[in-house]
Amino acid sequence: MQVPLQADERIDQLSSQGVQIIQSSQVFAFSLDAVLLAHFVPENHRQHLKTVDLCAGNGAVGLFLNQHLGGQIWEVELQARLADMAQRSISLNDLGDRYHVINDDLANVYDYLPKDSVDIVTCNPPYFKDDQHSQKNPNQYLAIARHEIRTNLAIVVDRMSGLLKMNGHAYMVHRPDRLTEILSTMEASRLVPKRLQFICPKPQWEANMVLIDAIKDGRPGGLKVLPEFVVADENGEYQPAMKELLYGDRK
Repeated sequence: MQVPLQADERIDQLSSQGVQIIQSSQVFAFSLDAVLLAHFVPENHRQHLKTVDLCAGNGAVGLFLNQHLGGQIWEVELQARLADMAQRSISLNDLGDRYHVINDDLANVYDYLPKDSVDIVTCNPPYFKDDQHSQKNPNQYLAIARHEIRTNLAIVVDRMSGLLKMNGHAYMVHRPDRLTEILSTMEASRLVPKRLQFICPKPQWEANMVLIDAIKDGRPGGLKVLPEFVVADENGEYQPAMKELLYGDRK
């Protein structure tokens, strides 16, 4: 399906998923964290599955879950321009029968979806706290996406837990330097972390991302730390596993 594009927009494709997505370097373009988060979610093709992606941006994480998950997927995005990009990408991929965009503050998500009604919630939230010492991007779209200007970790985790049914799964990608805060915030909101995976840019480098899988009202304990995922080799060339996620092969 053809969709209109604004002057600064382009159509990119995640080859491994056969998904096209509207991007803009001036407004928002997905990063590897979106690809890695979607891959971290186990496949589940139940017809009645309900999935919500918070802080959806241009819809990347939700769209990358198309072949992973069955059922219905809701994309929740505060910024109208990004929500519109997500909606047009849904149309571009002929997925309007499964996907729904909510253009509102995620704090208001219960106005659209009942509490305790969702099987899976994903989120790639703003990573950085909003304080007087934080250096923000002058581009307001990017500043809101990266800094906790319009939401924060506590609100995100609270809404993730509130949406989920008992034993539903919450999946998040974030920064390792906030991991202690993230885990304590999750546990205070009835989310019990069960899987962690650290993402390293190159071999022997410190991790710059962490993937977290938590279960609502899960049994205490049983946390598994998966082998670290290394994105590229010493020369910056994508490792075979990363190439597979992006291109669908190991060439």
